[in-house]
Amino acid sequence: MPYFDAASAAPLHPVARQALLAALDEGWADPARLYREGRRARLLLDAAREAAAEAVGCRPDELVFTSSGTTAVHAGIAGALSGRRRVGRHLALSAVEHSSVLHSAAAHEAAGGSFTEVPVDRTGAVDPAVYGGALRADTALACLQSANHEVGTEQPVAEVAARCADAGVPLLVDAAQSLGWGPVPAGWSLLTASAHKWGGPAGVGLLAVRKGVRYAPQGPAGERESGRAAGFENLPAIVAAAASLRAVRSEAATESGRLRALVDRIRTVVAERVPDVEVVGDPERRLPHLVTFSCLYVDGETLLHELDRREFSVSSGSSCTSSTLVPSHVLKAMGVLSEGNVRVSLPPGTAGADVDRFLEVLPGVVGEVRERFGAPVSAPHSPGPAASLVVDALGRRCPIPVIELAKVIGEVAVGATVTVLADDEAARLDIPAWCEMRGQEYVGEEPADRGSAYVVRRLS
Repeated sequence: MPYFDAASAAPLHPVARQALLAALDEGWADPARLYREGRRARLLLDAAREAAAEAVGCRPDELVFTSSGTTAVHAGIAGALSGRRRVGRHLALSAVEHSSVLHSAAAHEAAGGSFTEVPVDRTGAVDPAVYGGALRADTALACLQSANHEVGTEQPVAEVAARCADAGVPLLVDAAQSLGWGPVPAGWSLLTASAHKWGGPAGVGLLAVRKGVRYAPQGPAGERESGRAAGFENLPAIVAAAASLRAVRSEAATESGRLRALVDRIRTVVAERVPDVEVVGDPERRLPHLVTFSCLYVDGETLLHELDRREFSVSSGSSCTSSTLVPSHVLKAMGVLSEGNVRVSLPPGTAGADVDRFLEVLPGVVGEVRERFGAPVSAPHSPGPAASLVVDALGRRCPIPVIELAKVIGEVAVGATVTVLADDEAARLDIPAWCEMRGQEYVGEEPADRGSAYVVRRLS
């Protein structure tokens, strides 16, 4: 069964498995002890730290291992903010950061601090000049991911780092998605990553803090990992994480070129074979293995289930795959279609034949789901007599509000409007996206007794 969700968790690399099994026999003792078993464990830990630091591009004494990438993010942000509290309590971050960064920002605000979300363009990238403009005299820390976890867009880290350096603000880079493919551009002050993203075992994160960065660990003090990560080190997993990071880096040049060609094929063929689809993210400045596209008139959860029945494991940022029914904050910040969203992230070793079979199956699956939801086969072209119409889609979830809009747009005259009443959060994003894709005018959102009223003017 083809597994196409490496952005969530990459399959365990063979080198990681070998290192894990070996370390279970050799690295079970406490590396803080002076007897021979402890010394042996300390040698393994030191070697793993040196290997990871080499891959990150920092000194071994600047890097600690944490229990997860999320823990590394939370510790990194909290420690840097605390260390620079005399400067101020303002935090800058992009609008498409991983949820762990957003949760840290929310906690910081609840504790009396403030933060600014820097907007992104439709590809998901920040403008370095705009990011620089968000830095203030009281900005204690800036955060920017190296590449986006949902759409694969690489961020201009070096350019933003230069702006931060000019402002005297340390930059924390979340490199979880990109570290396995190569080093992060120079200029960062703190860096975090997660081993299960590159084929290491789950439960190992990295936190690197450059010398000279003011940093004050939060929470009860600990004796291990320079006091920055409490608890007994999971030494076998750490050894496996470092070994697999070195292994995937050695394979990255060859594998990234091969996977980039497969992703280019997906981007091209999906747009050709699936009507009413939007391929999102930067087509050039992106991770080599990841592509995301959104399909009009499709329920994302249903689409993923149907693909799973055809033995394809993919992911989604669609609101319909979340228990909260809230659109992906990444797609929302980009202003792109969220309904029917599919994220394909290919693990190393993916066969081209599996990608070809996926591209053969996908159009039929999308068509079946659209038929099930009663989606229009094609956009209407004949002018309608009505001056305006109101569509009541209250209580109905994506993609129904957009489907109902598409069904009636041809019933109004050119220049007339259709008002869609909806209380689904996704409508705020998907109706404007539908208008852009279909060449209609999105007039705007108006208050309503329940939910919101979304006004669309027919142009053709």
